[in-house]
Amino acid sequence: MSEKPISPLRQRMLEDMNVRRFTPDTQREYVRAVKRLAAFLNRLPDRATAEELRAFQVHLTETGVTPPTINATVTALRFFFKVTLDRPETTRHLVFVYEPRKLPRVLSPDEVLRLWRRPPVPNTRQRSAWPTGPACGRWRSLP
Repeated sequence: MSEKPISPLRQRMLEDMNVRRFTPDTQREYVRAVKRLAAFLNRLPDRATAEELRAFQVHLTETGVTPPTINATVTALRFFFKVTLDRPETTRHLVFVYEPRKLPRVLSPDEVLRLWRRPPVPNTRQRSAWPTGPACGRWRSLP
């Protein structure tokens, strides 16, 4: 069985991630982020400058990459430059993108009443759609 040769740079990054016990999924995403940077630069990423990293992040934003993906890429590149290459100053222009949080939907009092008054579920195994017993403190001993 023939294996693809791994570059010394990638091998070092994988070793750094293994030492820190990164999951295989995290390792795959970090390597993918560095590969995207290399494709953007059209050369090996180990000689990238801070300005080139900034340009890469601008490129990601302009091409419609979602904020979670940009933030994951920033994290991966920070790891690569700070840990693997020992060049933390290179990442000074990389910033996390604000990710708007969605507010949870709050039910109106009428909607809550409708839920409480709905007909029972016909399934004989399920007595109630609402938690009862220990979850509600029903069997808690009173003083």
